[in-house]
Amino acid sequence: MATSPPYPTRPPTQPRTRPHWWQRTWVRYGAPAVLLALAGAVILALVREQTGTQGFLVGLGLAVFPVPLLVAAFRWLDRVDPGPWRNLLFSFAWGACAAALIAIVANSFATRWIATATADPGGADTLGATVIAPVVEESAKAAAVLLVFLYRRRHFTGIIDGFVIAGVTATGFAFTENILYLGTAFGTDQLTGDRGFASVTAATFFVRVVMSPFAHPLFTVLTGVGFGAAALSPGHRRLRRVLLPLSGLLLAMGTHALWNGSASLGEYGFFAVYAAFMVPAFGLLTWLAVWTRQRELGAVRAELPVYAVAGWLTPAEPFALGSMRARRIARQYARRHAGKPAARTVAEYAAYATSLASLRHRGLRGRAGADYVVRERELLTELWRRREVARPALDHAARATAPPLPVAVPPWPAYGTYGAYGAYGGHAAHTAPAPYAA
Repeated sequence: MATSPPYPTRPPTQPRTRPHWWQRTWVRYGAPAVLLALAGAVILALVREQTGTQGFLVGLGLAVFPVPLLVAAFRWLDRVDPGPWRNLLFSFAWGACAAALIAIVANSFATRWIATATADPGGADTLGATVIAPVVEESAKAAAVLLVFLYRRRHFTGIIDGFVIAGVTATGFAFTENILYLGTAFGTDQLTGDRGFASVTAATFFVRVVMSPFAHPLFTVLTGVGFGAAALSPGHRRLRRVLLPLSGLLLAMGTHALWNGSASLGEYGFFAVYAAFMVPAFGLLTWLAVWTRQRELGAVRAELPVYAVAGWLTPAEPFALGSMRARRIARQYARRHAGKPAARTVAEYAAYATSLASLRHRGLRGRAGADYVVRERELLTELWRRREVARPALDHAARATAPPLPVAVPPWPAYGTYGAYGAYGGHAAHTAPAPYAA
């Protein structure tokens, strides 16, 4: 019985090339971290200058409330095929530091320029809030989605990835913006002689943190949906891959402008826009995210049986991996019998299997990249390395949750050739040995 994949991870004849200095790991990760840290230091200094030290601390303490809930919600959406944490950390840091710095500098400059040109400070503020701010802020947040889309393409494969990256970026941006607004409100209360959390601070907290913590994520998620749809488009449809993100960005700017402009629609304008537009839009996007998540699970159940036929998976695994309940049972079983490292291994196994199913799903539709074969081998190798720990747990979960009849596996001829990959046929080029040990 073989104990390793039927092919080497790196061909023996493949030369090892030394990467250029800009391709080295410490440069690729260190340079963005340093730049974001500098942007964070500058934006915090600017916010503290506008709010004062006491206002800054109060704003910071109040603004942090919605952050864990929003990040947890986006992470829940990403549980089927979770991306790496470093992408989320980059997105949040970009929103909180770089995008916020760009917005505060550009908005202030544009508003002052309009006020000087028109000699109408009130009109400049209204124009800045309804026209300038949506364009600047949504463009700055969209830059994070674009960077992840371009440089972390392997982890950006669909609409859910766009949802999560855009939502976390906007959460970071809203966090910094809330510090500014809440700190300024607190300073206003102090200037009027009120002590503690008086009317302006309480009203600002209620509107920004209680009623509309999802506002910025809602706007930017539209951009993320555009990028996610572009990721699903075939590679030869270049115009579509450009127009879809631009359309999402324009929708984000439009909804942001409508939201900001609601303050000028009269006493009840804000509540009218909130009830007639924001809540339905939030519900629609939530439904789209959950529906897309279920489609990802369906793709797992549909695409993995072929690897079970080839011997890479046991027949029960596609069913177990296509059910979040079965995955949870598998992790619990592994933790109970072998500790937390085993549970983490089962979670990694499920993530790699989901990525494999997603890759094959895109390949069948001509949407996978030129590195399909290499990526498939990498994912199969990662599954192989974790099989001894993950399989008993997944088999147990399958028995605990499976229907009475076994999961049907399509006949082998259905998986001969497809799309742009010709005679390769995916798995057939490197079939795993069978049977496996129980």
